Amino acid sequence: MLRNIAAHRVKTVLPHVKNSFSSVKVMSPSMAVRLTKNMGRRYISSSASQAIWIPIDRNSLPEDDPRRSEQFEDETDVVIIGGGPAGLAAAIRLKQLANEQGNECRVMVVEKAGEVGAHTLSGAVLETRALDELIPDWKEKGAPLNTPVTHDSMRFMTSTLSIPLPHPPQMNNKGNYIVSLSNFVKWLGEQAEELGVEIYPGFAASEVLYNEDGSVRGVNLNDVGLDKNFKPKDTYERGMAVKAKVTLFAEGCHGSLTKTLTKKFGLRDESGPQKYGIGMKEVWEVLPEKHNPGSVTHSVGWPVDIHTYGGSFIYHFEKDRHLVAIGYVVGLDYSNPYLNPYKTFQKFKHHPSVKSLLEGGKCISYGARAINEGGYQSIPKLIFPGGALIGCTAGFLNVPKIKGTHTAMKSGMLAAESAFEKIFSSEQEQETEEPVLLDTYEESIKNSWVYDELYQVRNVIPSFHSSLGLLGGLAYSGLDTVLFKGRVPWTFKHKKADWECMKTAAESKPIEYPKPDGVISFDLLTNVSRTGTNHAENQPVHLRLRDDKIPVERNLEIFDGPENRFCPAGVYEYVDDENKPGEKRLQINSQNCIHCKTCDIKDPSQNIDWTVPEGGGGPQYVWT
Repeated sequence: MLRNIAAHRVKTVLPHVKNSFSSVKVMSPSMAVRLTKNMGRRYISSSASQAIWIPIDRNSLPEDDPRRSEQFEDETDVVIIGGGPAGLAAAIRLKQLANEQGNECRVMVVEKAGEVGAHTLSGAVLETRALDELIPDWKEKGAPLNTPVTHDSMRFMTSTLSIPLPHPPQMNNKGNYIVSLSNFVKWLGEQAEELGVEIYPGFAASEVLYNEDGSVRGVNLNDVGLDKNFKPKDTYERGMAVKAKVTLFAEGCHGSLTKTLTKKFGLRDESGPQKYGIGMKEVWEVLPEKHNPGSVTHSVGWPVDIHTYGGSFIYHFEKDRHLVAIGYVVGLDYSNPYLNPYKTFQKFKHHPSVKSLLEGGKCISYGARAINEGGYQSIPKLIFPGGALIGCTAGFLNVPKIKGTHTAMKSGMLAAESAFEKIFSSEQEQETEEPVLLDTYEESIKNSWVYDELYQVRNVIPSFHSSLGLLGGLAYSGLDTVLFKGRVPWTFKHKKADWECMKTAAESKPIEYPKPDGVISFDLLTNVSRTGTNHAENQPVHLRLRDDKIPVERNLEIFDGPENRFCPAGVYEYVDDENKPGEKRLQINSQNCIHCKTCDIKDPSQNIDWTVPEGGGGPQYVWT
């Protein structure tokens, strides 16, 4: 059934993807949310997160309303939500096992991007450990790993100097490859389809389906063809229900459905809060004489202060095109509401050692995404009746390594093995009513090299949040990773969620940033245009406010409106309310959204829920 709908939808999705660069409109402003009604001060939104994508009781609508039309259903053995490294690795492993043992196993991958890889962004230096296990002959199959690492460097930056540091052993990149992760994911998708995996790009999963006993039964795909008021347009189609024996959630960092699952099943009751960073990246074509294929450079220090966790990466790859990936990551537990991660990144590029590399070159791509930084202490419970969390939606990034693709893939492979075992066990094949519980997956993770990696470096990130800040973190991390190798009897805890760390504006000092020069540094909207992002303007805003009064009456009043600084795509801005002179309103430029989910993570009132837009919308990343 979904194949027929996909064939129909592709007529609109693929032209959108193909023309996304030529037709992209960066909105400033577009859709406004009025927020100036008076109310008593409230300090935290206590309302529940929106659990479903369409906030309408369908049963209350007239019987002839299209939104009450019959919902088509499809059945599968396993449905995977998200076509990134973890989701595709899981799909490939499932079909490998099924083909090896002669079992019929239907595997579906639902991906919100218009094409596989279009929403994928990373540094990226790829460690091939999981790939070697999954597809040993990846070189013969043409995997786009074209640039082996030839040189590693770690630097401490001041405003004028770049000082070499001892290279941490975890950051040794011998045998690794500099890649475009979006291209790598496209290749993984091809390998999955060759094995018989059904991949459906352009379809966004918007709601978890449950059985009567509370176990996960699959997902609903979101409705398409709704206007901004949730009213059906002429193109309206009700979202399909995809029901499965096992549902694997591979949504990436801070998945919207994972949020609801975490709350329902208490997946974080025994783990620390997840910690995050916002990573921004540009891809440049540099002058041939400045290109050094295989060179990898990381830095800490300037331009953030010693109490803010941040650092850069510069990777030279694709020698025929002279490409350089340059990026900056800022920990989202920063305290100063005036810090602007995007402007920090632009400022970094004006360091003498960086500017000299970029001069004469051309920026061809930009993107941003949140990353997991919590590590071992923040791994939630991974399983629940009917499904599991895999990849970055669970949080397996090894921050000291600055790598998570290999661990994400391995988690998907282990979940696949557990799912296959459970589905095709003799008891399950007797069509028992009991939901599938992937308990062997959680045990396999704990017994794998993924767990070993994260355990060894568990204290590195927390060590940067002592009173000594960056210097204390560097000193402790050096001892822990080089001398002790993580074999210490203590484990530091993450004390707060990132949204709890922000100080008030009254307690903070404004930060002045230089204006972009349009050559090395760029204004935000210029770079957003390089993402290829596009959303149909007349569709429901996918950035939902739980209480529309809080932004002005709390965030603006107490924190001086941090939304328009922490968003790396210009989605949020406070503007004069033309209907109420002297007052402000929050404007949401949802057209600009690049799906990084920083707003959902960093909002100090936890009043924003990022949900999926219509499938096919969002960025169209190139070389990221």
